[in-house]
Amino acid sequence: MKLWLPLLLALFSLFVIAAAPVAEQPAWKAGAASAKITPENPMWMAGYAARTKPSEGVELDLYAKAFVLTDEAGSRFALITMDLIGVPRNLRLAVAERVKKEYGIDPASLAINASHTHSGPELRTGKTHGADDIALREKEAAEYTAKLEETLVRLVGQAIQKSAPAHLDYSTARCGVSMNRRTPDGKGGWNNFPNPNGPVDQTVPVLKASTAEGKDIAIIFGYSCHCTTLGHQKFSGDYAGYAQQEIEKAHPDAVAMFANGCSGDQNPYPRNKTELAQTHGKSLATSVQAALETHMQRLKGPIRSSYREIPLAYDKLPTREQLLEEQKSTNKYLVGHGTRILQRMDSGEPLPTTYPYPVQVLRLGSDLTWVTLGGEVVVDYSLRLKKDIKDPIVWISGYTNDVMAYIPSLRIWQEGGYEGGGAMIYGTHPTRWSDKTEEHIISTVMELRKAVD
Repeated sequence: MKLWLPLLLALFSLFVIAAAPVAEQPAWKAGAASAKITPENPMWMAGYAARTKPSEGVELDLYAKAFVLTDEAGSRFALITMDLIGVPRNLRLAVAERVKKEYGIDPASLAINASHTHSGPELRTGKTHGADDIALREKEAAEYTAKLEETLVRLVGQAIQKSAPAHLDYSTARCGVSMNRRTPDGKGGWNNFPNPNGPVDQTVPVLKASTAEGKDIAIIFGYSCHCTTLGHQKFSGDYAGYAQQEIEKAHPDAVAMFANGCSGDQNPYPRNKTELAQTHGKSLATSVQAALETHMQRLKGPIRSSYREIPLAYDKLPTREQLLEEQKSTNKYLVGHGTRILQRMDSGEPLPTTYPYPVQVLRLGSDLTWVTLGGEVVVDYSLRLKKDIKDPIVWISGYTNDVMAYIPSLRIWQEGGYEGGGAMIYGTHPTRWSDKTEEHIISTVMELRKAVD
């Protein structure tokens, strides 16, 4: 018996080892990096045309963050998120060119999303027309943007350097912070006012990258809601900034990244107090945490991407006579618009008939399709694309790669109002978009989706 006992123990050990589950090998490499981008000095702030003075301090620091995912074949996808009003087109083009040259990531596989906080600096030249000193504020914006470009490129490199074998998991939850903000005024028009019966998309998609040992790398989440809880003169990431802060407190190893969705006609309610921005941020962070505690879906497969800038058509261009009438208006913003467009005409520059609008479709693994759209896309696009695209997981983000204006659906274009075209008077667009806008964008998305099969 003494001779047989060691042999029996050895055989039992082999049986236990053979029966033990084999740890699943990571299918990806992932890394993330973060940097503070709060302006060091007062700047003109973005988002509200009625502002009459520059920033007066910092309530919550602003951040830019980068996440780089590499598949088993070596293909890479890079996501950059920023606590800013938007993504200037010139910034997207410059960063994409450098990321391609320095890190080999194709521009089609680079997505740059802005949280659309209205408590950040104004970066868009030609949009600081209400400023106290236009030349000074545009100089400040140009200097900040040049520094921001360097930061974003550096962050992508840091995320690559930090990359480690990783699992990628997805789940979703819901958050009730948002409400549709288009309410009929009883006179055939629309007020910016909470409408509990209006369409919403309160889904909170969540993507987690973690090491084989379970250490968090990045937690990426989305939501369709304007970052307009606040309207004061201090820099802040608004509710999205507070949500990221809460997630990073709960997951200190992770970089938390917020990607805004189709928020053009969605607002947080109630609002206008710092405490409410904090409460909304905690609510959203709680939803993210709920998604993390589900049986998350593990993603595997290759990275595939497709990107196209389409000539998005304007409506019928205004005549000189119509612009001269705008200059006679009692609405100072309409006067300003007419003046700016007339100046373009008088300089000999032909008014554009289209705008280069970015559409991007990403496939992360075999199940997740991520569609990114430029501009302030209304919620109809999210609701429609989630029905039209038949993939297991469909994630729709607006405010990506360029934020040039509101992008109405045909329904909202026909209804009119601020999102339907009225907001165009605050920028340099000659007029509102064509009634073919929705179909042009949707058909392009479906074409790009087929291209990444």
